[in-house]
Amino acid sequence: MPWLEEAGVEVAVLRLDLIDPLISGNKWFKLQHHLHAAEAACAAGVISLGGAHSNHLHALAAAGKRFGFATVGLLRGEPQDTPTVRDLQAWGMQLHWLGYGGYRQRHQADFWQPWSARYPNFYPVPEGGGGLPGARGCMALREMAEAQLASIGWDDFDAWWLAVGTGTTLAGLVLAEAGRRLVYGAAAVPTGHGVEDNLRAIFELAGENDQGYRLLEASRGGFAKVDTALTAFVEQVEVGSEVPLEAIYTGKALMALRLYVVAGNVARGTRLLFVHTGGLQGRRATHLNIAHPGGTPGLPLESDHFHE
Repeated sequence: MPWLEEAGVEVAVLRLDLIDPLISGNKWFKLQHHLHAAEAACAAGVISLGGAHSNHLHALAAAGKRFGFATVGLLRGEPQDTPTVRDLQAWGMQLHWLGYGGYRQRHQADFWQPWSARYPNFYPVPEGGGGLPGARGCMALREMAEAQLASIGWDDFDAWWLAVGTGTTLAGLVLAEAGRRLVYGAAAVPTGHGVEDNLRAIFELAGENDQGYRLLEASRGGFAKVDTALTAFVEQVEVGSEVPLEAIYTGKALMALRLYVVAGNVARGTRLLFVHTGGLQGRRATHLNIAHPGGTPGLPLESDHFHE
């Protein structure tokens, strides 16, 4: 990409979107410790939360179908018919629509009480697979990436760059790095919508300092808000790189990176690792199936996609 070449910045992409066609991206890493805990507790199933296009619920329902455990989804808003919701239903997830006011109560201490009574012995997973267990699952990404650096001709890199929804994946990378590399998080939700609180809670539970990362505003007016500049950028990247993106998370994160680089904030010679966190199933609803909707096969870590 010209803006990287002009700045003398190299970017490699950790292609988590290629790990699994359904339990894709960072979702498995966030889920695995929760699912192990549910199994250890002999839980009757797993219950969690999300929206009508939730990548997290989509991965959880797929995992339940594949591995044979019951799933329940508590959804934001009123009933909607979306491609994601149809998949959840097809895979046997029991759905409950909470409305918007009801969904906002999810942070209250007594939120889970009625659901625990209705689904006794179901293991509750926080929104997005969050919390310390989710972050600990994402710590494995550091080792995964470092094991593949030689395959792209790198011996090291300087910092991480990724989209942030709940902050769980960012927290896992910060814990794994323990101060060695900075982790940049391009927030897909506006400031004050919970990411900062989630991060503080995770680091407090882990007994670690709330440092080693930098959050950047990348929501472009609000969560799931899409504008013409963003869609044009996503299309340009897909045509030039054959890396499939979606506009809500990875598209906004990469656009935030471009703005950051063009503003002169990244030193020449810097090597950044961009984490493709998946979420491509959500493209079906945003109508951004442009360029190469199925992605391209290859190693999860690729260095040449953002260079011409």
